[in-house]
Amino acid sequence: MNKKHPALYAIFTLTILLACFRANAFSPERLVKDARAQIGVTLLYDPAYARIPYPGGDVPIVKGVCTDVVIRALRHQGIDLQRLVHEDISDNFQHYPNLQKWRLKKPDTNIDHRRVYNLQRYFEQRGYAVADETFLPGDIVTWELRPGVGHIGIVSDKKAPSGQPLVIHNIGIGTQEEEMLYRFPVSGHYRLKNTGTAHVAQTEPPPRNTSASRTSRTRQAQASRARYKKSAKTQRRRR
Repeated sequence: MNKKHPALYAIFTLTILLACFRANAFSPERLVKDARAQIGVTLLYDPAYARIPYPGGDVPIVKGVCTDVVIRALRHQGIDLQRLVHEDISDNFQHYPNLQKWRLKKPDTNIDHRRVYNLQRYFEQRGYAVADETFLPGDIVTWELRPGVGHIGIVSDKKAPSGQPLVIHNIGIGTQEEEMLYRFPVSGHYRLKNTGTAHVAQTEPPPRNTSASRTSRTRQAQASRARYKKSAKTQRRRR
């Protein structure tokens, strides 16, 4: 084809390349959609250290921390922060706060990507930082809740009555969508780019918010809360 019809061949090749780019291009709209799908599915906040598979590892979807909202939403687009952060920390360990903040002397695939300060450093290393205060749907924002305690969330495509964009995050009671953009000091503002370099093999995404899965996870959450209350009551008696 390229010898007899060079123009046709060029158009065919360009069409294939554009199709591949669209398939791998990052979509902020989809990030918002996939983060919102966690509402009613992730019902608990659980910061406990957990051993998880690598790559594509995760704790049970019914629970998690603020970073898990971002991690799970990005995996629907084939972006595995667990793998990406681990690879970058392995190559640039001195640029991350693992040693200074957590006294870690080597990377840990179970927890590194689930820490806000590590994600901040990774996004900065990738050139994703945004200097202005124009928050667009799909932007990733970090806050300083108090000194040494970070938080992260995703800017929604919905706005509050005040005109401020809502944020999809987990700050203690599972994944929520609410007005909190300026509730705490903003410490970072990031916008992923369509470079294609951040994409890795697609991992199995979190389940969608179906009525059946929601009912099952609600029961799990109720059972977890009951166990927590029983444990807390036992501890008070011991005191």
